[in-house]
Amino acid sequence: MEYLHWDEKTITDFSEKNIAEMYDHGYVFTRIGKGVMHQTRSVRVDLAKFELTSENRRVLKKVGAMPLYLSKVPMKDYEWSLGKLAKDFYEQKFGAGIMGAAKVKEMLTDPTKSNFNALLTYALNDKSCGYAICYSNKEILHYSYPFYDLKSAPKDMGLGMMTTAINFAKEQGLKYVYLGSLQRPGDTYKLQFEGLEWFDGKAWQTDLQSVKDILKP
Repeated sequence: MEYLHWDEKTITDFSEKNIAEMYDHGYVFTRIGKGVMHQTRSVRVDLAKFELTSENRRVLKKVGAMPLYLSKVPMKDYEWSLGKLAKDFYEQKFGAGIMGAAKVKEMLTDPTKSNFNALLTYALNDKSCGYAICYSNKEILHYSYPFYDLKSAPKDMGLGMMTTAINFAKEQGLKYVYLGSLQRPGDTYKLQFEGLEWFDGKAWQTDLQSVKDILKP
């Protein structure tokens, strides 16, 4: 799977200030290697402007109450079942070879190779039901690599997880949640949040219709 990016940089300064500035210039962490960032058509939510819309609430109601817990990575008690769940999810959604169990283990256990430092765990009916491997600091949350059991998950589970994460970040006092990039027609689901901005290669934009036109098949 090819990913849209205009530039690549490998950082050595992992201070929260530098990372936040890189994200502010349209760069996002990748799983390619330690410090590797791609400048892309990044999309983020300005949490000062975010409020749940009626559509957001409808999704959350459909999914059901889903408490969220953020734990730090690397994990000390990694279980192979996490890697298998992620592998199965990405294989069923996008095809074979997109995300292997070994890569998931690396991202969750090896800080010398991984850029990601947090794992979001979601629960339904007091049972873990979904996860997202993320980067988090005092200013930003990069929501990335979500996965869950497609067979048992309620409808709109993926969107419910994303919405819950954005609401959680606002409650934690963060400035932005980054939602990856806008590359394909199917990515327009990310545009339904109040306070949304997208990076055009030079600056952040709020005109959603123009990016919808870009994403048209």
